[in-house]
Amino acid sequence: MIQRPDPSEYDEFYGRYIDQVADGDILEILGDGAQQTVSLLGEVSEEKANYAYAPGKWSIKEVVGHVIDAERCFAYRAFNFSRRDPAHLPSFEENDIAAASNADSRTLRDIMEEYESVRRATITLVQSLNDEMLTLTGTASGVEFSVRSIPFIIAGHEIHHRKVLQERYL
Repeated sequence: MIQRPDPSEYDEFYGRYIDQVADGDILEILGDGAQQTVSLLGEVSEEKANYAYAPGKWSIKEVVGHVIDAERCFAYRAFNFSRRDPAHLPSFEENDIAAASNADSRTLRDIMEEYESVRRATITLVQSLNDEMLTLTGTASGVEFSVRSIPFIIAGHEIHHRKVLQERYL
């Protein structure tokens, strides 16, 4: 089982996500989180999927697309750091990426299939990491992260957005 990261292994900004992750096996948490998200969105109509709770806010499709995009970015960081790539990785601007995502012209079903595929790839990547790889670190957005912190960030980020969907959209 992968140990929960120490706060020294990530920027304090990400603590708000990691703090939402329950104790337990992070691989199971990632798998269960995916099931919860798919279940939550399973009954959302295509019309409702275009809903945004306020002007300038993302639609449901864009929120899910953001979760996918962020997971890809974070998983790429874990991959690079675990392979000892010395490059400092850039940050990503979530609003610019969401605006360019084309999410609202896709079906929610298509976006959910992509989400499930990305999550399976993330779980497979995390499963491939040995104890030494999990303790390696790298820099992204000018901040040092351990590989081990990243699956917890991914899980907590998803929990955060699932709560936003429940409270403001559905």
